[in-house]
Amino acid sequence: MAHLSGARDLALHGARVLGFATASRIASRYDLDPRTVQEVLLDHEARGWVRHLSFGGTSGWSLTDAGCEENERRLAAELDLTGVRDIVADAHQQFLPLNRRFSAACTDWQIRPARGEPMAFNDHTDWRWDERVLQALVSVEGSFRRLCGQLADCLARFDRYATLYSAALVKARTGQNSWVDASDRDSCHIVWIQFHEDLLATLNIPRGTDN
Repeated sequence: MAHLSGARDLALHGARVLGFATASRIASRYDLDPRTVQEVLLDHEARGWVRHLSFGGTSGWSLTDAGCEENERRLAAELDLTGVRDIVADAHQQFLPLNRRFSAACTDWQIRPARGEPMAFNDHTDWRWDERVLQALVSVEGSFRRLCGQLADCLARFDRYATLYSAALVKARTGQNSWVDASDRDSCHIVWIQFHEDLLATLNIPRGTDN
């Protein structure tokens, strides 16, 4: 049976993985009571692990340096408790080639080289180009879903990523381009980044060192 992380751990971890997230958003991602998450975050704030910030008319919770350390300590203890460190490490190795393919597709979504302009912005007027990119995003979907399933069998918090990715991809393929890489929703790119951050945090791997 998959291990269910506690609300105190998930509130802290959610602030890291989701980034600048409200208590309601963290609660929704992990099927928790929003009031419980808010209370836990306030307690974490008192301990110096999270801070509540407002920026550009929005507000949310983010981790402090001390909070990142506490999050990593808790994740390491969870791996020791469940005995699934090797499974997660293997999943990370499987993820790396998928990540390279996904990153290349995202670059092509944002940039479409033109004559004399190798870094020209993709204005999405070339449907053949965009369709090729969308097919690349589709090509990693099955492997990503299997990888998420492998992890979710051990750690339940990994369960939602594949579903969110697939849902965003369906919308993107109906012409809703923002669902590929918009930062204000669970787009393909945002979900992918969150999954990657979850893996890195769980294994205590510094971001940018596993490319």
